[in-house]
Amino acid sequence: MSTLDSWIVDINDHFWTYLLIPLVAFAGLYFTFRSRAVQLRLIPEMFRVLKEKPTDGVSPLGAFSISAATRIGTGNIAGVATAITLGGPGAVFWMWMMALVGCASAFVEAVLAQLYKTPGKEPGTYRGGPAYYMERALGKRWLGVLFAVLITLTFGFVLTAVQSNTIAVTVEGSLGGADTAWLAPVVGIALAVLLVLSVFYGVKRIAKVTQVLVPVMAGTYLLIGIAVVLLNATEIPRMIGDIVGGAFGFREVAGGAVGTAILQGVRRGMFSNEAGMGSAPNAAAAAETTHPVKQGLVQTVGVYFDTLVICTMTAFVVLSANPTLGERGGADVTQSAFNGALGNWAGHILTLVVFMVAFSSMIGNYYYGESNIEFITRSKSAMTSYRAVVLVCTVLGAMGSVSIVWNLADITMGTMALVNLLAILPLSAIAFRLMDDYTAQRRAGLDPVFTRDRVPGLKNVECWEPTTSAKKSGAGSRMPDIGCSSEAC
Repeated sequence: MSTLDSWIVDINDHFWTYLLIPLVAFAGLYFTFRSRAVQLRLIPEMFRVLKEKPTDGVSPLGAFSISAATRIGTGNIAGVATAITLGGPGAVFWMWMMALVGCASAFVEAVLAQLYKTPGKEPGTYRGGPAYYMERALGKRWLGVLFAVLITLTFGFVLTAVQSNTIAVTVEGSLGGADTAWLAPVVGIALAVLLVLSVFYGVKRIAKVTQVLVPVMAGTYLLIGIAVVLLNATEIPRMIGDIVGGAFGFREVAGGAVGTAILQGVRRGMFSNEAGMGSAPNAAAAAETTHPVKQGLVQTVGVYFDTLVICTMTAFVVLSANPTLGERGGADVTQSAFNGALGNWAGHILTLVVFMVAFSSMIGNYYYGESNIEFITRSKSAMTSYRAVVLVCTVLGAMGSVSIVWNLADITMGTMALVNLLAILPLSAIAFRLMDDYTAQRRAGLDPVFTRDRVPGLKNVECWEPTTSAKKSGAGSRMPDIGCSSEAC
């Protein structure tokens, strides 16, 4: 098993160091330059969009609240701890940089997902994502199928195992690390049963409960995290110094070399905020809004909140406990930090938080895979096989090695991001044309509304059709009446 783990680590290090990190940096910087730093320039507009009231459906603020609650998961709790223990405090700095640059990538992919979305099975619902804009905008269905396979493998299988593993680790931590060889299989089987009840056979009660409890659990995590930070407020200057110093090699510590700090910071940053990975666009496409750029702005705020607020808080909690560097740690490191600062009760609460947010993510992971399998084929046997593999990954993930599970996630996640970034680089010109349309309407004092005739030359856009009255009057290109609604599609 250790040989397999070492082999996976070697592949990971070369893949991320020589291919993916340079591409992530280039894409983020290119999008930042081409958009004139949209992630900074339109910050006031992001908060204006969040305050918009809904007409018929979920408001932008409501959508942001839901997405923020689901973002507070293993990436924030276990991923940050892993980045610090393997990359040193300096990894946190590179997580920040990943967020600032990656926001531009998140903006582009969300705008494209909105533009090329398609009506769902139920009225007023939509589906879409990278597979759809690869097929429709690039005209390369084979690339869309490849991405659909990668996201199904990454989220449906590997990241489901990561969530299951994190839950098992925190449960074991709550039990005091006693000899509980039976625990991991029991946790895995229990999670598989809950997943079956939640998504396979239409019993939505558990899923509805998680939708209510996850925001509460996320809020609880924020509160106890802030409490730990406040208790160690005098240590914050020292921790910031360690973060900045470790990022550039000024304060070298075990496992904290600059290269390792960058590698771990970018990896864990992408896993946490998903900027440029191609997963968030699947959710972005489902939103109903009057202009695709609005969803791009909301997505950008989500990246900021996830990394600059939640991950930073977790980093301060972990660093306040002076963790052992150079050895892989995950949720158990964060749990120990909470126990040391507030007592064992805090660790038990964290276990409950991790269960709720991780299980909610497992449900989301399943749907990511399901929607992309439907893009590939409508075969019932293919869907049945997918469901069976998801259950196997749930059980094996709880029983697996923390190191192997996370390293496998790095490979599949990185490959998925590679394909998505290569696709949105040429398509970004379309996103920036929509951005120019949006800012032009704002300068005219309008609440931006988009229809596909506002940007000439767009092909294979299924939604965003002008109203009949706009078509007859010829006004559709000047001031459209609607965005993308179920009737317009």
